[in-house]
Amino acid sequence: MTRPAAARAGGRPAAASSARPGAARRAAAFAPLLAGALAVAGSGLAAVTVPATAAAAPGSTAAEQVTDADRQVRIDVARFEPRTVTPGSLITVTGTLTNTGTEPITDLAVRLQRGSVLTGRQDLAEAVGEPDPATTVEPPFVPLPGALAPGASMEFSYTLDSAELRLEQDGVYPALFNVNGTVGGDLERRVGELSTFLVQQPVVPSSRTTVAWLWPLSEPSHRNAAGAFVDDGLTEEISSGGRLDRALTVLERLPAGPPAGGTGEATRLPVTLALDPALVEELALMADGPYAVGGVAGAGTGTEEAQAFLERLRALTAGHPVVALPYGDVDADGLQSAGLGQVITRSLPGTPEGTAQARPAPWPDPAAGDGATPPTPVEPPTTGAGAQILADVLGVTPVTDLAWAADGSYELQTLDILRDGGIDRVVLGSGALSEGNSAVGLDGSDAVARTAVGEGDDALDVLVADPTLSAVVGAAGVTPGGPRIAEQRYLAELAALTLQGPPGSEQTVLVAPPRDLVAGLEGAGAMISDTVGLPWLRAGSVAGLGDVPPADAGSLAEPAEETGLGGVGMATLGEAVAAREDLAAAVAGDGDLALRPYDAGIARAASVLRRDAPEEFAEAAVDARATVAALREQVTVVAPVDGTYSLASSNAPLVLTVDNPLPFPVQVRLQVQTPGNRGLSVGDIGVQTLAPEQLTTLQVPTELRRSGGFSVTAQVTTPSGRPLGDPVEIQVKSTAYGPITLIITVGAASLLGLLFLRRLVHFVLRRRRGAAAGADASGPVAPGLAAPPARSPV
Repeated sequence: MTRPAAARAGGRPAAASSARPGAARRAAAFAPLLAGALAVAGSGLAAVTVPATAAAAPGSTAAEQVTDADRQVRIDVARFEPRTVTPGSLITVTGTLTNTGTEPITDLAVRLQRGSVLTGRQDLAEAVGEPDPATTVEPPFVPLPGALAPGASMEFSYTLDSAELRLEQDGVYPALFNVNGTVGGDLERRVGELSTFLVQQPVVPSSRTTVAWLWPLSEPSHRNAAGAFVDDGLTEEISSGGRLDRALTVLERLPAGPPAGGTGEATRLPVTLALDPALVEELALMADGPYAVGGVAGAGTGTEEAQAFLERLRALTAGHPVVALPYGDVDADGLQSAGLGQVITRSLPGTPEGTAQARPAPWPDPAAGDGATPPTPVEPPTTGAGAQILADVLGVTPVTDLAWAADGSYELQTLDILRDGGIDRVVLGSGALSEGNSAVGLDGSDAVARTAVGEGDDALDVLVADPTLSAVVGAAGVTPGGPRIAEQRYLAELAALTLQGPPGSEQTVLVAPPRDLVAGLEGAGAMISDTVGLPWLRAGSVAGLGDVPPADAGSLAEPAEETGLGGVGMATLGEAVAAREDLAAAVAGDGDLALRPYDAGIARAASVLRRDAPEEFAEAAVDARATVAALREQVTVVAPVDGTYSLASSNAPLVLTVDNPLPFPVQVRLQVQTPGNRGLSVGDIGVQTLAPEQLTTLQVPTELRRSGGFSVTAQVTTPSGRPLGDPVEIQVKSTAYGPITLIITVGAASLLGLLFLRRLVHFVLRRRRGAAAGADASGPVAPGLAAPPARSPV
C-alpha cells in the first residue's frame, strides 16, 4: 500500500502513550494526554487549571478577571450532543455541578466557547503537547438558577445553536465548557471548566476510517501455585457491576452492524475477544460445584455466578472471534529478560510444547495384564493446552498464532521465543516501530494498522495498535467530566485522522485497550457503537486487518523503557523454575506433561497484570518456589519404625524403602553416607526408577570390616544430584564378623593351639627323661617302699 507524500517523523508520537495494565501505570502512561487537556485548545480529558483571561463574565474589567488554581466546581457530563455537529444543529450539554470547596457559590453562569479549527491528527497532537489557552469564539454566559452550598450538587442543562460558535469549516474544534460564579460574596470568576472537542464532518464523507477492536478478558489468578483458591475475589469481578461483568456487558449490548453485502440480517460488530485460558479454567473450576477457599472446604460462594458468566461468555464467543492469550497472560518480556523463556513457551496456546494447565488428563497407565499387550497409542497434541481449555469450556476454536504485547512492545529475544512457539503475528503499539507515527497517521499520512518487519523467512507480520485511542478507552472511567467526554476525545482523534486522508481513501485503526480495562456502556461501549452510528467510520475486525496490504512503518525499535515484573520476585521465580527443570529431567517419560499443573502455577504467578503489584508478585513467586519444593520433598526414603537396621552377615545388603507418591515415575539416585565410620562401606546402585504412587525397595550392597553400630544418612536425589525429600538418619547394627576380624580371631585361636601343643610335647619329653634317669641312679626299689608319685604335666 502506498501513502500520500508526507514527512515521516521517526520515533514515538509526542502525545501517544502505550496502554499499560494497572490503574497506576495507565495513569502514568496517559499523563501527557491529560496534561495537554488542561488548556482550552487541549485534550478532551481536561482538568481544571486553565487560565481565565477570556473567561470572565461579560462586562467585567481586567482587574475583575480573577482566577483560581483550583476550581471549586466539578463538572460531570451526562449528555453532550451531537457527537458530530452539522450546520443548524443544537448543541446540548447536561450534567451535574458539584461544589468541592468550603464556601457557597452564587451567581452561577455557563457557556461553551471554542478555539481554532484543527484539520489533521498531527495538529491535534501538537495542540495537546503545547496547549494554547486562547479561545476564538465566546458566546454569552447563560445564568443558572440557585446557589451551590459547600459539598452540594445541582443538575444543569445548557443548549446552544451551533451557528453561534461559527464553525465555518469541517474539522475538530477545541472547546471549553466554562462555569462562572461568585465565591463567598467575592468577585465573579471562573469556578469550573471542562475541556472537550467539537467535531464537524462533511455531510457526505469523502473518506472513511475502519476501526477494529481487540477486547481483553484477563484477570490475575486467585489461585496459588498448587491450584487452590486463596480468596474468592473472582466472584466479585464476575458478579453484577464487577470489572469482568462490565466488560462482558459492553459487548453483549453492542448494536448490530449493517448486513453483510448490504442485504440480509444485521451482523454483530466484529469485536475480537482476547481470552486468558487460565481465567476460563478458573471459572470452570468454580462452576463445577463447591470449591475450597483458603483451605476451607466449600467456602467458595461463586458457583452460580461462574455458571452464569460462562453461559454468557459461550453465547458471546459464538458470534465473536477469539484470540487465545498465553496461559496466565504471562509477562513475556519480563520472563525472557530473566532467562525464563521456557515458561513463555509452556504457556503458549498454539504449540504442543504449551503444556501448562491445572487440570490435565491423568498420567497414562501401563498396559493391563502381564505386559504382553501394548498400551493404546495416544495421539500427540497438535496445539497448546490453552487452546484446548477454550475449546473444552467454551466450544470455540481460538486464534493461536497472534501475540499481543501488553505494553505495546516486545524485545527481539522475546519475539524469537514467540515465533518458535507458533506465533506468526504480533500486536504492537506504534512506539515499537521506528516510524510508528506513520502507522497511526501522526505524521500526516494515512493510517494503516498493518506492517511487516524483517525480510524473507524472518519477516514478521505486525498489527499496529493505536496507543492514544487505546489509552483514551482505558481511562474513560476516570476522565474528568465522565465517559462522555472521553468519547468526544476519541471521536476527535478519528475525525482528524479521517479528514487528513485523500478523497476515496479508507484508513485502518486498531484499538487495543489495557488488559485490566474497566469498561462501561457510556464509555467504551459508546465508542465501539460509534463505528456503526457515524457515516465516516466503519467497523472492522482484527482478521480483516490481516487482509490489508502492509505499509512501511520502519523497523523494530528498542523499548523506550524497561518494563516487566519486579526483580526480587523474578529471582525467586527463577529458583522455582530451576528446581522444576531438575525434577522434569528426572521424570521417566515426558517431564513437561508430568509437571503441567506446576507449570500452570508458575505461569499464573508471572501474569503481566502483576506488574503494578510487585509485592503481590513477590508473594506469588515465593508460593511457586515453595510449591515446587514441596513436590520434590514427597519423594523420600522411608525410615524404619525404630530407626535401626540389622545386618546378618558381612556382605548382607542394606535394604531401604523409598516412597514415590507422585502420579508419574521418577528416576533417582540413592545416596547413603557413613560419616566417620571406616568399618562400613556402601556401594552405588546407580539410577533407579520409582514407580508412581508406590513404595520401592532398594538393596544397597555393603561391606563390613567390623561388628557393632554405625550411623548412616540416606537420601534420594535426582540424577543430577539435587536432593529430593529430607535426609533420613539410620542406625545400622551388626554382630557378624568382618573379614579382618575373622582373620584375627582364627589366627589367635591357631596360635593358642600351637602354644598348648608345644607345652604338651615338652612335658612328655621331660617325663621320659626323668624316668630313665631315676632307674639308673637308685636301682630296684626296696621291698615295702612305694614308688614316687608322677607329676602332672600341667
